[in-house]
Amino acid sequence: MLVLLDQTRLPAEEVELVCTDASALVEAIRSLAVRGAPLLGIAGAYGVALAAARGFDVDAAAESLAGARPTAVNLALGVRRAQGAYRGELTRSGSVQAAAGAALAAARELHAEDAEASARMAGRGLALLDELLPGGGHRVLTHCNTGALVSGGEGTAFAVALAAHRAGRLRRLWVDETRPLLQGARLTAYEAARSGMAYTLLADNAAGSLFAAGEVDAVLIGADRIAADGSVANKVGSYPLAVLARYHHVPFIVVAPLTTVDLATPDGASVEVEQRPGFEVTEIAAPSAAGAAGEAGGGVPVAPLGTQAYNPAFDVTPPELVTAIVTEEGTVSPVTAEALAELCGGSRRMSRS
Repeated sequence: MLVLLDQTRLPAEEVELVCTDASALVEAIRSLAVRGAPLLGIAGAYGVALAAARGFDVDAAAESLAGARPTAVNLALGVRRAQGAYRGELTRSGSVQAAAGAALAAARELHAEDAEASARMAGRGLALLDELLPGGGHRVLTHCNTGALVSGGEGTAFAVALAAHRAGRLRRLWVDETRPLLQGARLTAYEAARSGMAYTLLADNAAGSLFAAGEVDAVLIGADRIAADGSVANKVGSYPLAVLARYHHVPFIVVAPLTTVDLATPDGASVEVEQRPGFEVTEIAAPSAAGAAGEAGGGVPVAPLGTQAYNPAFDVTPPELVTAIVTEEGTVSPVTAEALAELCGGSRRMSRS
């Protein structure tokens, strides 16, 4: 079985969700009980290992898991890695049991690699903040949730803010609520409080006034997919922050593992953006009830019955609005297709040597 912390119940309850097969994990992914690009890759790999250990059709489970959420590239990568380990061992030894063990080993290896990548991104991100904003006292705005809840380690963008906090250089973490599912209010505020950080929650549409008041020194976000040209797909609401940041001359920094860079996606227009149910916008669900992304009719209506809603899960920020992309292998600034390709190529050469 695979045991997850059910993120739809936070912050009201810390509840474990037990997945006994791949189909249960697919539902957990779609309902956002488990979410965040790096963690989706880890969960997907463990899902393949679970299917193998229980004697289910591994290829069918892998296909179902890989397609559970289309925008986050890490999910399919994690699934294919564990699936490849399973197939390779099965071909070598002919032992289903040994193949299941290989899939589990691949998932555990990915988990450990992500934790290491998180620590390295935190160090690189803090160094960049200190370079761009000498003197410390950083006031950082973040969007959605990018901490330990999305990672095998301490996160991506949140890990940078946490490193600044531990170094005594974080003055304030501004937390966007992140409508419609409130991942900022429910999850980032939860993590910031547990870490003893100085943080303040704001409605998404209050960000403009915060910039205008000169209260933001930098924006830190994560990414679900980075296209070959440097376009960044992240939680919807990220692109408006990039526009605000550019107008107000504030650095806009993306922190993501190199696995989030997808050179097979040429540009932002080629990113498949997940469209989620309209009721997530027209209703507000109580986290302690059916979960933040439960079923239609399970929440408190905030719009007239029958109202149509536009609900993309992500938006895409063009590279010219991104100050830097911080990965565990290096930082790209300015963000160009050539620089990204060079970073990815260098990483692959190091991994082969």
